[in-house]
Amino acid sequence: MFERLPSHWMIALKKVGYWIWLIPVFGIPLSYYWSLGSAHADAWAWLVITVVFGVIPLLDFVVGRDPANPDEREEVPALEAQGYYRLLSLATVPLLLAMLIWSGWIFVSYPAWSWVGQLGWVLSVGTVMGAIGITVSHELIHKDPRLEQNTGGLLLAAVCYAGFKVEHVRGHHVHVSTPEDASSSRFGQSLYAFLPHAYKHNFLNAWKLEAERLGRRGLPALHWRNELIWWYAISALFLLGFTLAFGALGALFFLGQAVMAFTLLEIVNYVEHYGLHRRKLDNGRYERTNPHHSWNSNFLLTNLFLFHLQRHSDHHAYAKRRYQVLRHFDDSPQLPNGYAGMIVLALFPPLWRAVMDPKVRAYYAGEEHQLSESQLT
Repeated sequence: MFERLPSHWMIALKKVGYWIWLIPVFGIPLSYYWSLGSAHADAWAWLVITVVFGVIPLLDFVVGRDPANPDEREEVPALEAQGYYRLLSLATVPLLLAMLIWSGWIFVSYPAWSWVGQLGWVLSVGTVMGAIGITVSHELIHKDPRLEQNTGGLLLAAVCYAGFKVEHVRGHHVHVSTPEDASSSRFGQSLYAFLPHAYKHNFLNAWKLEAERLGRRGLPALHWRNELIWWYAISALFLLGFTLAFGALGALFFLGQAVMAFTLLEIVNYVEHYGLHRRKLDNGRYERTNPHHSWNSNFLLTNLFLFHLQRHSDHHAYAKRRYQVLRHFDDSPQLPNGYAGMIVLALFPPLWRAVMDPKVRAYYAGEEHQLSESQLT
């Protein structure tokens, strides 16, 4: 639909289009208000998660792709200098936290929902906190300013996954697409085999990396300068606040949305690197990360929702680039749909392998030995 528009038109369109993140955030209260007095109140609680994983994958095909890249010499410096894009990402934080607290109050006080409606509400809120909250936190923790670092950490604390702040930057980006990375899924590995391993090792890896950082300064791991202690303490304060304000059900709501949010994150990790790997060089090191080591998805709609997260190939090759200037590479491996559709596909391993395994094999055509070695690791 937009594939033939000139690059500068697309940049202008996306400058406004990034505000599309407001739709799922406001979709939460909207689904509640539409359930008031409805004979199908439980169904309305599932509205957001249904739209995200049922409607958006179809709309991705209708809206189409965005092949436009900003000009490196003229447009990129101008875009990076605009504080608008930084403020846009920071603006998500107060609205997301307000939505989270309000949703907890609705969860415990709205009598029209059975457990089915309550489950749909938790999953819907967790979807917004994962899809928007963790995506924004991912953007922020890669940046140097302390405000962005701390704001990204706060969003992660709100879903009890603060270890991502440490492990993603210092672990995943170093070891991506190698056997050492718990967030890079192997060829032939199902989502359900990947998730437990990712939960465990990413948590442990974060503590290991932070202990190593402190050790280089001559400090013990359990020291007040260990940032994980502070971020997990904030998560504990969130939990305490929800418990004191809304009781045991409030605590259940907070933990439930957090599990949904960080599970969504790890499913995205599964999708982003499935079957891809960096070759080991003669000196025992792995080749430098480049745009070929991450799956790219250039569907315009989900890229607007996710602040260009799906231009993941460029992000891993140049992690400091801000979302508004991330590029599409035609020669990087391409996903057949946006992340929403690929997440649904990953939930069904036989379908996932039927679609993705031929793509991995085609990508390594002529180097099948690379693929077999990757499968054995």
